[in-house]
Amino acid sequence: MTAEPLETTVLDKGVISAACLERLDKVFDDWDLMIDVDGVAVGMGVIGGIETVVFATDPTKQGGALGIDGCGAICDATDIANLRQAPCIGIWHSGGARLREGVASLDAVGRVFAAQTRASGRIPQISVVVGPAAGGAAYGPALTDVVIMGPSGRVFVTGPDVVRRVTGEQIDMERLGGPHTHGTISGVAHLVTPTDDEALYAARRLALLLGRQRGTCDEVVVTDPGAHVPSDPRHSYDVRPVIRAVLDPGSYIELHRDWATSAVTMVGRLGGRTVGVVANDPQRMAGCLDAATGDKTGRFVTWCDTMGLPLIFLVDVPGYLPGVGQEDEGVLRRGAKLLHAYAGARVPRLTVITRKAYGGAFIAMGSKGLGADAVFAWPGAQVDVMGATAAVEVLSKRELAKEKDPSARAALVARLAADHEATTGGLTRALECGAVDEVIEPSETRARLIETLSSLPQRRGKRPNGPQ
Repeated sequence: MTAEPLETTVLDKGVISAACLERLDKVFDDWDLMIDVDGVAVGMGVIGGIETVVFATDPTKQGGALGIDGCGAICDATDIANLRQAPCIGIWHSGGARLREGVASLDAVGRVFAAQTRASGRIPQISVVVGPAAGGAAYGPALTDVVIMGPSGRVFVTGPDVVRRVTGEQIDMERLGGPHTHGTISGVAHLVTPTDDEALYAARRLALLLGRQRGTCDEVVVTDPGAHVPSDPRHSYDVRPVIRAVLDPGSYIELHRDWATSAVTMVGRLGGRTVGVVANDPQRMAGCLDAATGDKTGRFVTWCDTMGLPLIFLVDVPGYLPGVGQEDEGVLRRGAKLLHAYAGARVPRLTVITRKAYGGAFIAMGSKGLGADAVFAWPGAQVDVMGATAAVEVLSKRELAKEKDPSARAALVARLAADHEATTGGLTRALECGAVDEVIEPSETRARLIETLSSLPQRRGKRPNGPQ
C-alpha cells in the first residue's frame, strides 16, 4: 500500500463478477482490468479521452466487505491516479470492514483513508454509491470530493440493527442513510439520481469537466440573463436560468441541489473553461445566507480552489438570516467558513451583483474586500449596509414615531430613504470606493466574464479539500 507505481499487467476481465464488469463498462469508454483481488476490481482507461482510474467493490464477495487485499487495491488505485494526475472514481457497494479479518481489516481501512487524504486537492476523487456503504465504506466516500448516490445507495456509520440495540430507535436503512436523508438533510450526497446508470453517467460528466478544464466553446452564445430576473426587487425567482444563461449551453452540473437551498452551487464551462458558480436563490428564504449555506458554499469554494476552478459569484442577497435558531446552529462559526475559504482562495474570482447585496452577506458573497479580482453590477443594483428603508427605520426611529398618520409616515420614510441613499451612496459610492469595478448591462455579463477571466493568470490553491 505504497505510492510506488503499479505493475501495469492487463488482466482478463472474465475473472471479475458480472456486477463489477457491468459497472466498470458503464463508466469507461475503453479500459483494461489492472487489479482483481478478493472484493475489489480496479480498471484504468479513458472517459472522453481523459485517462481515469476506477475501482469497484464487489457485492458478490461477502457483500463487498473490505479486507486487507481489497483495501490494498483501493490504496493502489488512488495512489496511481494521484501519480498520473488522473481522476479517480470509486464505485461503492460494501458492508465495511471484514469481521473475520478483525483489527487487521480496520488497519487496512485506515490506510485507504490515508491514501484518499494524500490525493485530496491534487486529483478529482468521485464516489458513486450504488448499494449499502457502511462503516469504513461510508467514510471512504465522505473523504472524496463528490458523492453521488443512486436509488439503492445507503450510507451510514452503523446499520439499523445496531442503532436499535444501542439507542432503541426504530429506523430502516433508507431513512437512516438513503438518498433523501443525505441529499436533503445531512448534505453528505452532492448528487442524487433516480437510477444507478444515471449515477455512473454523472461521474463520467464530472470526470470530463474536472479532467479537461480548458477547452473551447465553438457555439456562438447570445444570452440575456437579466431576462430571467423580475424588475420588481420584491419578487422572487429561480436563479438557475440566470446561471444557465451565463454558462456554456449544456455544460453544467448542480451540486447539493436539495440541501442548504438558498444558495446554488454549480460546476460548468464558461467560454470552454471549467468554473465553479455560487449564486443566491431568491425563491428560497429570499436568498439569505444561513448556517447551512456557510457549510455548503465554504467547502465548495475550497474545493474549486484546490481543483483550480475559477469562481463566479452571482449575487442577489438581502443579508444573513436572523434569529435565535441561526445563532444556536452556529451561523457565525459555519458562516465564517465561506469567508475563510474565499479570502484564502488563489483561483481567479469574479462577482456580478444582479439586484442587491446588503450587510455582511455583501462581504461574504465575493466582495473586493475578500479578494475578488473583479466585481461587476447590473444597473440599479442596490449595495449598502442594509436597505435604505430598513436603515431609516433604525436611524430615524424617533422622528418617525412622531408621525401618527400612516400615509404621512410612509411619505416620510420614502423621503428619508432617498436622502439616506444619496448620502451613503449605494452603488455610486461602491464605484467610488472601488468595492464595485464597473456597471454592465445584463446582456453583457457572459462576454465580460469570459473576457475578464481570459486576462487573469491561471492560479490554483494548495490546500487539501478535507471535510468541513
